Amino acid sequence: MKIPADRRRHMVRGSLVALGLLFAGPGFAQTAKPVSPVVKINQAAATAPIVSTRLRGPLTMLSGSGGNITVLNGREGKLMVDAGIAVSRPRVEAALKAIGSSPIRYLINTHYHWDHTDGNPWVHEDGATIIGTAGSAKRDATVTRVDDWDFTFEPLPASALPSEIITKDTTYHFAGQTIEVKLLAPSHTDTDLYVLFKEANVASLGDLFWNGVYPFIDNENGGGINGMIAADDAILAQLDDNVIIVPGHGPVGTKKQLKDFRDMLAGVRDNVLALKKQGKTRDEVIAAKPSAKYDAVYGHFVIDPDFFVRIVFDGLR
Repeated sequence: MKIPADRRRHMVRGSLVALGLLFAGPGFAQTAKPVSPVVKINQAAATAPIVSTRLRGPLTMLSGSGGNITVLNGREGKLMVDAGIAVSRPRVEAALKAIGSSPIRYLINTHYHWDHTDGNPWVHEDGATIIGTAGSAKRDATVTRVDDWDFTFEPLPASALPSEIITKDTTYHFAGQTIEVKLLAPSHTDTDLYVLFKEANVASLGDLFWNGVYPFIDNENGGGINGMIAADDAILAQLDDNVIIVPGHGPVGTKKQLKDFRDMLAGVRDNVLALKKQGKTRDEVIAAKPSAKYDAVYGHFVIDPDFFVRIVFDGLR
């Protein structure tokens, strides 16, 4: 699928606008502020436009409500992958209505992070059965602290938690698609899965892939750089060259872009590990700029190179 350059730039803005003030604390690209970046992201999501991008067959990507949302539309209803941030509800619902009038039947959570699950309550209210990992159900049912975001997340209502728990790779058939839900070892978090729509050849990866920007990896809640690389290796082995990929953040991607992203993760990891083995402190490793080779492509938004290096350093246990 060839997307013009101006359209790609618009899609990047649409999918990341609600994250534009993300990670405003020390080590991020912006000056430290007393308000948590989560609060600022929610404020941005309250007015951000929702951009619809047709994928292949009956599938559409919605961007602008925190994490990207995948929508499968059929006569029997809609299936969503991820639900975005709750304050986007009016615009997400309008975008869903523009896709088709059928109701939401299913919602699959790729992982527990609020920018992918905060919309769970209203999507369930609209009639969806929520599907996710046991880890997502557990973390979203309890108070969760993420120091990197300087925020404590309150539990979701019980009705908004996954009620259908995936404990092994599972296949569904809905709206003319064979839908494979695949589990992974701890990677971005310890709650991740990804979704492959076989007939359309579309994969929704959640935050296992950030297209064109450095990712956040949740070291505090089961994630780590080595797990992230291993997960992307496993996914790449399952995808063919013509797949269309919905990343957690950023524009629609290709297998080559996922491979480039994976190679960037490994390259930065190897550089940081070499410096760490020399006995350098975290500050010394950051000062050595081990991500410099990749910064021009990945270091321009959301997480700056220094903070990504800190994530990698802290994740090498």
